[in-house]
Amino acid sequence: MSSVITRVRRKQIKQLIEEGKRLDGRGLGDYREIKIEQGVIEKAEGSARVLLGKTEVLVGVKVETGSPFPDTPNDGVLTVNAEFVPLASPSFEPGPPNENSIELARVVDRGIRESKAIDTEKLCIEPGKKVFIVFVDIYVLNHEGNLIDASALAAVAALLNTKMSNYEIEDGEVKIKQGYTPLPMKNHPITVTLGKIDNKLIVDPWLEEEQVMDSRLSMALNDEGNICAVQKGSGGYFTQQQILEGMKVVQEKVAELRKKLKW
Repeated sequence: MSSVITRVRRKQIKQLIEEGKRLDGRGLGDYREIKIEQGVIEKAEGSARVLLGKTEVLVGVKVETGSPFPDTPNDGVLTVNAEFVPLASPSFEPGPPNENSIELARVVDRGIRESKAIDTEKLCIEPGKKVFIVFVDIYVLNHEGNLIDASALAAVAALLNTKMSNYEIEDGEVKIKQGYTPLPMKNHPITVTLGKIDNKLIVDPWLEEEQVMDSRLSMALNDEGNICAVQKGSGGYFTQQQILEGMKVVQEKVAELRKKLKW
């Protein structure tokens, strides 16, 4: 699909949204069909694939041992990376991460980190010396819009599917034992993205709507329903009234998405 839509198409999208309709038949507050598969990468400690309409995201989780950060000697480490596979979109190019993939990784990371989704203290092996490091790798396989929600959902689904090796410390060395234990999770953040087109808020903007929208707002909510992360993008602005209205919509949508996760 071309990265630029025609003026006629743009006008059509805006006109329908003004009438409370969308080009793909959804209402303004509707998600596309969502499918979540867990355990799809055999060699990874955890994995999940999310289909959000035609948007497809794969997340793999690896757990390795390493050193903690000096300022958090008793905590394990989380690191999130995102890769835009060139086959996923004509606009994706091979090479180092661009600003879009960096933003995607940071938004997903922030939701997990700020909700304290992982009990990082339980990832500590020897304080100040050795901890478990959780690597979350996001692969965008097909870009048809709203990569943030698809990636955030896939990341949490993959973490819920993650198993860590049992271990013991022998003569100061970490010895891996038989068997596995689930990754210690204590929260399950869900992210919902709103687009604003001519002062109308829409849920789950797809690719052509993203090219028309004035602004984007993504909110992550924790298990208690509190906002733990917010990201605004695509220029433009939201009024205070629109943010309050958007928060109500996000709370409703988070409740819907939460039912699709298994833990």
